Amino acid sequence: MTKTSKFAIIPVMLCFFCMGFVDLVGIASNYVKEDLNLSDSVANVLPSLVFFWFLIFSVPTGMLMNKIGRKKTVLLSLVVTVISLVLPIFGENFGLMLVAFSLLGIGNALMQTSLNPLVSTVMGGGNLASTLTFGQFIKAIASFSAPYFAMWGATQVIPEFGLHWRILFAIFFVVGALASLWLFATPIEEPAIEGRPSTFVECFKLLGTPIVLLSFLGIMCHVGIDVGTNTTAPKILMERLGMSLNDAAFATSLYFIFRTIGCLTGSFFLRVMNNRTFFVISVVMMALSMCGLFFGSEKWMLYAAIALVGYGNSNIFSICFAQALTSMPEKQNEVSGLMIMGLFGGTVFPLLMGFASDAVGQMGAVAVMAVGVVYLFTYISNVKH
Repeated sequence: MTKTSKFAIIPVMLCFFCMGFVDLVGIASNYVKEDLNLSDSVANVLPSLVFFWFLIFSVPTGMLMNKIGRKKTVLLSLVVTVISLVLPIFGENFGLMLVAFSLLGIGNALMQTSLNPLVSTVMGGGNLASTLTFGQFIKAIASFSAPYFAMWGATQVIPEFGLHWRILFAIFFVVGALASLWLFATPIEEPAIEGRPSTFVECFKLLGTPIVLLSFLGIMCHVGIDVGTNTTAPKILMERLGMSLNDAAFATSLYFIFRTIGCLTGSFFLRVMNNRTFFVISVVMMALSMCGLFFGSEKWMLYAAIALVGYGNSNIFSICFAQALTSMPEKQNEVSGLMIMGLFGGTVFPLLMGFASDAVGQMGAVAVMAVGVVYLFTYISNVKH
């Protein structure tokens, strides 16, 4: 087998950028809601549908990696993602968007399950949490750029294409195609699977290990808060400050800007600081944010709260994922599948938030996210120093 290229980390990090495409669902669902005149609960079906597929595909993807390897699984995920980005270029009816968002979710489930273990292969182990956090930094660049592309497209008249805010799908399609070709051309040597690969039932039995189950729930809360803020922050600004959607879309970018800063600085702090201490600081910031989003009525207060949850939530995934992955090094593919299945929180939270906000306004949606923050406080004792 060919040896791993010393430059393999570059296309792998570009794949993290492609992983960030999934975060366009927040701003995209807001534009679809406005264009098609949907209610909150119906519009929130779109981001919920994206993350539903993590429940279905994550564990099978872990098993697929055992058969075809991590690199080939990542390549398959890129192909599915690229197809999902093509569909919205041709129209915006609700059925077409449901199919596109479903394929985006399936591709992202495959990618998130296989890309994190591929990082472990390329880096040869060591500082896994900080390396994954740097990958999350690259992912966040795509996340916070999506609203800007959408806003730019929505305010420009481009008669040749007629895409308006959907121009972001065309831009991300080009990047996804480039990442696919680059990774395909990069040699990566993977370790052989020792012993018999785990069965489907054996994978799920790993949830009987306390740290695996608790980390799984932690990732559910992280993603629920992530998608929830992504989707709800513009609605809060529109509800309380009377902003238009194009102006309020900045809230999504603000969230991801601070998530990006958090990932970049977190990759440093997780190398030099006690992991548990950094986790505590992150969760306290998220708790303060929930208070600001619940009670805030001034622009500065709401912007500060969005920034706090962006920074605080930026490293939760990497820490929870690393705790689980390092606890069972002989079952990394299977554990990775289970952890990524936790992204199903991105389905549960927005659905509950949609019903809560339809009933009592956006304060109800914030209350749902606050439950996730409370759980993360209970997880603190499980984070190793």
